[in-house]
Order: sequence, then structure tokens, then C-alpha cells
Amino acid sequence: MAKSRTYSIEELGPRYKWIALSNTTLGMLIATINSSIVLIALPDIFKGIGINPLEPANTSYLLWMIMGFLVVTAVLVVSFGRLGDMYGRARMYNLGFAVFTVSSVMLAITWFDGDAAALWLIGWRIVQGVGGAFLMANSSAILTDAFPANQRGLALGMNGVAAIAGSFLGLVVGGVLAPIDWNLIFLVSVPFGVIGTIWAYLKLHDTGVRKHARMDWWGNITFAVGLISVLVGITYGIQPYGSSPTGWGSPMVLSCLIGGVAVLIGFVVIETKVDNPLFRLSLFKIRSFTWGNIANLTASLGRGGLQFILIIWLQGIWLPQHGYTFEQTPLWAGIYMLPMTVGFLLAAPTSGILADRIGSRMLASTGLAITALTFLLLIILPVNFDYWAFAAILLINGIGMGMFSSPNRAEVMNSLPADARGSGAGMMTTFQNAAMVLSIGFFFSLIISGLSSTLPSTMHDGLLAHGVPEAAASQVAGLPAVAVLFAAFLGYNPIQQLLGGQLSSLPPDQAQFLTGRSFFPNLISGPFQSGLAVAFGFAIVVCLIGAVASLLTKDAKKPKGQSVGEELAAVAGESGTGPSELVAPAVER
Repeated sequence: MAKSRTYSIEELGPRYKWIALSNTTLGMLIATINSSIVLIALPDIFKGIGINPLEPANTSYLLWMIMGFLVVTAVLVVSFGRLGDMYGRARMYNLGFAVFTVSSVMLAITWFDGDAAALWLIGWRIVQGVGGAFLMANSSAILTDAFPANQRGLALGMNGVAAIAGSFLGLVVGGVLAPIDWNLIFLVSVPFGVIGTIWAYLKLHDTGVRKHARMDWWGNITFAVGLISVLVGITYGIQPYGSSPTGWGSPMVLSCLIGGVAVLIGFVVIETKVDNPLFRLSLFKIRSFTWGNIANLTASLGRGGLQFILIIWLQGIWLPQHGYTFEQTPLWAGIYMLPMTVGFLLAAPTSGILADRIGSRMLASTGLAITALTFLLLIILPVNFDYWAFAAILLINGIGMGMFSSPNRAEVMNSLPADARGSGAGMMTTFQNAAMVLSIGFFFSLIISGLSSTLPSTMHDGLLAHGVPEAAASQVAGLPAVAVLFAAFLGYNPIQQLLGGQLSSLPPDQAQFLTGRSFFPNLISGPFQSGLAVAFGFAIVVCLIGAVASLLTKDAKKPKGQSVGEELAAVAGESGTGPSELVAPAVER
């Protein structure tokens, strides 16, 4: 880890901020690539370890492979941001890179099979999430320390670009590598992790104000227990319980949700009593911090489940109807969703620069309003859409999210006192990641409810019409809708998975039709569209609430200074240096 001395920005020189930006951008990129790379690779992973994730006994493995990383980062980022405030943000960030790299190696060398392999992967994914939490909690604070206020929008915007772009690039990278060898999806991060760890150790320095204090152990414990309970409850609420298609009425789920909320209430009480709280509630007296976080929370609620719903839409319905086999759909789903990434890449840096010049409020609010409009357009769009209309909506959605993300993050981080930037950034990331888990659970539940109301009878009648015996048709139609949903999500051939050995007893032409590219997509199109309308209707409401919250922030006065272009030119011109020398050491260690 980086040494403990604190440097001044003047000591480090004008190049240091760009070193900090490039390293933290790499950290965010590999962290978010790894948060999504598993989604596309899940069929190959489970095939490789010899587990059928659609069997009821294995559903928990599937859910924790999907949700575990997000849950861990949501729980730990506040604590790790607080550690950064106390012991140095560069040190904690560097530790995160090291933990992330080691866990990537351990994931790549999995030698078990069956349940042992699943538990090994989930365990090391959780450790990887610990490393990701260190990176996420401290990257924004490092940039806020390194950049002057009139350039933070650009810096945080570039960091945000890496975070969002990584989540979509992970889908493509996973789709390319997993069919070759599923271990490669973890191994690909190792060289970047090694380079990032060494680079962070040699180049990053602590520049912020440190506030040494005793750790708030009771706050840490109650926060972790409460949030884990709530997020675990949400995760298992997606699974069926008894005759119900979802588990929201399960005693275990209710206990987790109610107990978790009770413990979090206790956490808030504790934080008002201790001298050095983990969660500085006094920060909520800052108008921009409060409203900026409310906007961030609602935006994450609106868009958190979007990626999952679009994957199901493409893999389960649209791609098979347009000539792709179910096995091809994971990779092509990632490719066809790239317009959203392009929109974000265009808008986030630009809006960050504009926020530095004209303020954040209107940009962030307009961005969420545009995002809400795209959800409305997705509701109107036919399930079997024309791709160019779909791509245009995704592009505009990415632009809206980019317009919101950079100015919102800059507004919140600029509002924080220097000694609270780590914990403040951690609080912001906690709201975001917890809202994303909640959004995924909510979106999945709405889609499952929509499927459960009409799919059983539709499937039963459709199977009977194509020669499936009554007993088999009733058995398959009675399976939980979540099995159908996950089959589509994983890129399996759903009817082939659900009927199994029954297919061999059918006439070849009927078996071929049932497992072909039209029967299943046409079967679920109507029920899926009903659930889609409710889910995206919810997204519209929360995005509009976020747009209003963004308007209620208070733009800080922007100090005068060199523009980014002028400063980069000045730095490059010093002593005849070029851009390649921006990574040179700023000071001797």
C-alpha cells in the first residue's frame, strides 16, 4: 500500500491529477466489468462446474452469482470510505486493487466441481466485491482531492463513464470469452489488476485531510447486519415460495426485511450518540448532499433493473425471432445493447465539463427527464420491434443517464467538507448499489407476476396442441415462472430445458417446432409486455422524482481557473514533455 505521508497538491505538481484520474478510471473499469461479465457467462460457468442452475435446489447459487457482488459492495463502501478518511484514501484504494487481483486469480483457478465449485465461486466473488468496495469508496474522494472544484465535473464524469461503460463492456467480453473457456472471464482481469496495483502503489499519494478517530464498531456492525438482511430478503423474494410465484410472503424473507429495517433504525439512533460516527448524519444538513443523494437513489431505482430486463427481452424473445439460436443470444444481447453505452460515453464527459462551467442542477434534472421519456418509449415499443427504433431509444437513454451521472456526482462531492469525502462517497455508492439490488428484485418480481398470471394456461394449451401428453404439459405449465425467466436470461433453450426427456417421445417435427425459435418467444411475448409496462411505469415515476430532487440542489459557485484544454496544453508544454509523460512520478518516495 502507499506510504502514510500526506502530500500537498502543490508538491505533486500539475500532472498528478491526471495520474489519479487514469488510475482510478482503470480501477472503476475493471470493477464494473467484473460486476456484469458473469451475467453473460453464467451458462458456461454452470456447465463447466456441472450444475443445472434451473433446478430449484440450485436457484440460490444462481442468485448469489448474480447479486453477491452488488450486495457486498453496497454493504461495505461506507465503512471503507470511512477508513480512507482516517488512514489515507490512496492506501485503502491500493489495498482494494490488491484484494481484487488476488480474488480474480482464485476465481480463475477453480478446480472443484458441483456444489463445492459453486460455493468456491460465490465465496471468492464476495471477496472480489470487498476489493471492488475499496475501489468504489475511495476513487471519487481521490479525484475530489486531486482536482480543483472547477474541473471535478470532468474528472468525476470520466470516472462515471468507466463505471457505466464497464458494466456493458462486461457483457460483450463475457460473451466472447466464456464459450472459449469460462475461467478466462476472471483471468482477463488479472494483468490489469497487477498493473493497477503496482501503478497505484508507485504513483498515488494521499493528498486529502485525514481525521484520525476511533472506529465506530457498533455503527459498522448494525449497518452491515441491517443492510445485509434487507438485501438478502430482496434477493430471496425473487424465488418462489409454496404456491406463490415469488417469495415476498415467505417468513424468512419477511423476517429479513422487517428485522433488517429495525436494525437500520437502531443504526441511525447509534449514529446520533457516538462521537465519530460511521455515517455522518450531519452531512444531510448540506442541501446539495441530501437532494443529490435522493436523486441518485431514485435514478438507480429506475435504471438498476433495466439491464436485466433488456437481456431477457433480447435473449428470450427478440433475438430468437430474428434468426439467432438460443446459444448465440448472450453475446448478441451484449452487442445489441451497445448504443446505450455509446450514448453514455458521449454525454457523461461533455456534461461533466458543462457542469464545471454552468452548474449541475439543470443538466442532472434534464438528464433524468430524458431517461424517463425513454422508459415511456420502451413501453410503447412493440415486443417484436424494429431494431433501429430500439437502438435509438437506448442511445437516448444512455445520453440521459450520462447527463445526470456526472453533474450529480460532482454536485454531491463538491458539497462535502474535505475530511468527509471518503465516507460521503461511500454513502453515495451505498445508496446507488442498494437501490440497484432493490430495483432488480422489484423488476424481476413484476415480470414474474405478469408471467405467472397468464403463462401457465398459455403454455399448457400450446404444449397440448403440439402433441405433449396432458400429464407432461400440466407439469411443465405448473413450474415456477422464475424458471422460465431464468432460462431466457441464461440463454438456454427454455422448452428444451423444461421438457427434457419428454421431447424424445414426440414426433420429430413437433419436437423441432417446440424447441425452435418461434414457439417460446411468441408464448411469453404477451405476458412479458404486461409486466414490462408496470416495471417501466415505476421507472418513469422514480426518474421524475429524481429530476425534481436534482432541481432542489444548490449549485456551488465555480472558482475561476484554467480550462481543461488549457491546462493539458500547459502541462504537455512544460519542458517539452508530451502526453505520454503524464505518468511520470511527481515526487520521490
